[in-house]
Amino acid sequence: MIAIILASLIATHAVVVPAAVPVQPATGVQVARPADTSTVTFDVHGLRVILRRNTANDVIAANLYLLGGTRQLTPATQGIEWFLMSASELGTRRYPADRARLGMARLGSIVTVIPSEDWTLFGVTCIRSTFDSTWSIFADRVVAPTLDSSHVELVRQQLLTEVRQEETQPDPLVSHLADSLEFVGHPYSFAPEGNAATLQSISLRQLRAYHAAQMVTSRMLLVVVGNVDRATLEPMVARTLGRLPRGRYAWTPPPAPPHLGKTALVKTAQLPTNYLLGYYAGPMARDPDYQALRVASAVLSGRFFTEIRSKRNLTYDVDAPFLERAASSGGVYVTTVAPDTTLQLMHTEILRLQTELIDPDGLKRLVQQFITDYFLKNETNGDQATFLARAAIYQGDYRAADHFIDALRRVTPDDVRRVARRYMHDFRFVYLGNPDRVRRSLFDEF
Repeated sequence: MIAIILASLIATHAVVVPAAVPVQPATGVQVARPADTSTVTFDVHGLRVILRRNTANDVIAANLYLLGGTRQLTPATQGIEWFLMSASELGTRRYPADRARLGMARLGSIVTVIPSEDWTLFGVTCIRSTFDSTWSIFADRVVAPTLDSSHVELVRQQLLTEVRQEETQPDPLVSHLADSLEFVGHPYSFAPEGNAATLQSISLRQLRAYHAAQMVTSRMLLVVVGNVDRATLEPMVARTLGRLPRGRYAWTPPPAPPHLGKTALVKTAQLPTNYLLGYYAGPMARDPDYQALRVASAVLSGRFFTEIRSKRNLTYDVDAPFLERAASSGGVYVTTVAPDTTLQLMHTEILRLQTELIDPDGLKRLVQQFITDYFLKNETNGDQATFLARAAIYQGDYRAADHFIDALRRVTPDDVRRVARRYMHDFRFVYLGNPDRVRRSLFDEF
């Protein structure tokens, strides 16, 4: 059943490799996969466009990636790009006041603004029959937001409410604290969505200046997945986003994660359980170890689930996360009423991964399951767009996405043990909960 699902997902996602790359099927006969003729890339006044045509349905996802992420920020301007793109909903040159928001609602189109460490995603999902009208509003939000003072203040209060609510929730709070602790002195330590202090202080003048300086085509990557062809899309881009200044932005990888040594931040909170998240520095996206550590993290996560949740029922949520960024990180996460016992079990499983070789057949099954799960979680056209974008941004070529499955399958038991030894140490922990329930000396073992 898994093989059937995987085959369907691969076909849907057009995950193929160039014809020149041979593959080895189970029969041992060398064959070549067909070239990916559904995907094209072209340039519009410095704006790089990747178009993957998918005629299986009439849904179209257009994702605009504003490159740089937290490297575009300062301590005082955290959240400014999220603020700017959110404020553009309440008025543009061609769609003043509520016309932009109401127009999207009438069309049934969905706009998303997602700030992250390496880019801000400004995306829209619609159907083929409304794509032209949807694009007109979507593009005008990028090109010509009016940024009326009263509308900006309304959006400011909405974002402040959202951020303050997250600051009271354990999981977002622990995640933000762990990022700040792991990436001291690194751009990833900034919050792309900002915080209450920065969102309160960013002025209308700063928003307008940021738009004037940062909305340049050289800083943009547009990925469109859906039932639309280049002859339709290219002139639409040219007469809208293509009229923006070109600028001189050039994507480069961020600095490598700092190696700061182990530490732990214990924060007291009155909660029914305790939250624990620890990160270690991983490889850069172009490093051969990147996919090996991804697989090793999946192995570790499965062992955590078995030993901590299934056998001992110490948690309802445990994980060994892998942060899929240009500069990666891995870690351990759990929420538990027994942090001491859980930490000891986690440490034991990490040591096992660093000293023992995983069974080769078991590794193959795990990788196959991971591939299936990964694509099940990335099955929409918008998810496919981000899959292509990661390859284009991190690897320099969207076609690198075609080798994703092969790279995972090449990971060996020796690779898993090696990357576990190389990276899974010097954890930097955040603990939120009852400090009396955890022995701080346990953190020093990681």
